[in-house]
Amino acid sequence: MAGDFPDGATIVFGGSGGIGKGVALEFARSGSDVAVVYRSKQDVAAAVAEAIRAAGAKATMHRIDVRVRAEVEAGFAEAVAAHGRVHTVVWGAGPVVPQVRIADWGEEMFRQSMEIEAFGFNNAVHTALPHMRASGGGSFVHLGSAGHDWWPHLDGLSVAPKACNEALIKGIAKEEGIHEIRANSILVGVIDAGQFKVGQENGTFTPEWEAAVKAMLPLKRWGSPEDIGQAAVFFAGRRGNYVTGQTIAVAGGFGV
Repeated sequence: MAGDFPDGATIVFGGSGGIGKGVALEFARSGSDVAVVYRSKQDVAAAVAEAIRAAGAKATMHRIDVRVRAEVEAGFAEAVAAHGRVHTVVWGAGPVVPQVRIADWGEEMFRQSMEIEAFGFNNAVHTALPHMRASGGGSFVHLGSAGHDWWPHLDGLSVAPKACNEALIKGIAKEEGIHEIRANSILVGVIDAGQFKVGQENGTFTPEWEAAVKAMLPLKRWGSPEDIGQAAVFFAGRRGNYVTGQTIAVAGGFGV
């Protein structure tokens, strides 16, 4: 490593999302090329790629439905062909989920969340592992939920599938460390982007809701996508090279 990362790219699943955009840009600013994965927001992905290039890094775009293993494999192969190597997989893909009690989950609601977040992550892991083994190592960074440690009211359709991925992260760390493959997770709190913005617009996250949540936070403010990106860069880069199987909450102290 001449800098924070070896030659090659970080592939960001969910790179056109509100948080994913910030994460992708932090990797670019830290010297890594970036492969931006999107499913439907091509225009947003193109803007992210342009911002990455403006930061001095190489960027490519890859349209992938993460529920389909063949699409994940094809898109990952395109990223490897374009960048020579993928040294880091950031998993930030996920649907905007309805805020409902467990008792009110519909089967299709749960299935969709699990298929995108849990089955999708499994597809990414099994696609990337052979490449990382052959390349001398790599890193997985999973964007989970601060609700993993303190169940948030109504947000279970986001928390539950991410909890599956948290367990898989531990397993990757334990089984793949011998191949210099590391795996860590960021427990994401309320970030002023993505689903939070959608919830504000549709009236789910009211001023009263915001006041109640901030009352539980030691830091009386929301986080930014860059906050998540900086933690991801630490986990994936040279400074975190002896860190694996760990979680860090970037959540303003939520649950403390």
